[in-house]
Amino acid sequence: MYRVVIVEDDPMVSQLNRTFTEKDSRFHVVQTFSDGRSALDWLAQNPADLVILDVYMPLFTGTELLRSLRARAIPVDAIMVTAATDAASVDQLLKLGVVDYLVKPFTFERFQQALDSFCRHREAIAREAVTQVELDKLFAHSDSGERSAPKGLQESTLTLIRDCLRTAPPQGLPSEAISRQTNLSVVTVRRYANYLVERGEACSAVNYDTGGRPCRLYQLKK
Repeated sequence: MYRVVIVEDDPMVSQLNRTFTEKDSRFHVVQTFSDGRSALDWLAQNPADLVILDVYMPLFTGTELLRSLRARAIPVDAIMVTAATDAASVDQLLKLGVVDYLVKPFTFERFQQALDSFCRHREAIAREAVTQVELDKLFAHSDSGERSAPKGLQESTLTLIRDCLRTAPPQGLPSEAISRQTNLSVVTVRRYANYLVERGEACSAVNYDTGGRPCRLYQLKK
């Protein structure tokens, strides 16, 4: 599970960031800070994988925090969640190697894309070598095509299925259970879940221990 630190001086946004992050079972928020200086002191002594960071904060900005983390070679990735849209700020932060950059206000789906980008990055660097296809995914050259639903499928429905599968037990969920949780028909659930399997986002297995007719279980890939 990835350890996350949130640095945001607006309490409402900080709580929203935490809620969105912890909807994804791959992440756990270990600390929140309202200023960059306190976050830097903590990160210098404690391990973390990802910092979700605002730019505009009193005394010590998010840009200053990120620059200090890089100068000290503290191995933590960063996702910016900020109202800063001026070109100079964006350019500085991109040069400091942020994983993604979200402008307030943002949607849960866009926030989830940022978390997915971080996971792709971590999975890629964990390998001894990567292919060009994996590098293209890492640098988002085909991201828009990957995230858009094909003709006949709705992106909002795919998101609904993904959100349901993120809370699935380790063995996965049958289409009937997904149907009850999403209020979608079983036929629709199977169509969308099978599409996620085809894309490699999810996997499925047949459960023969039902005492009756076997059923197919779906779960997102970790």
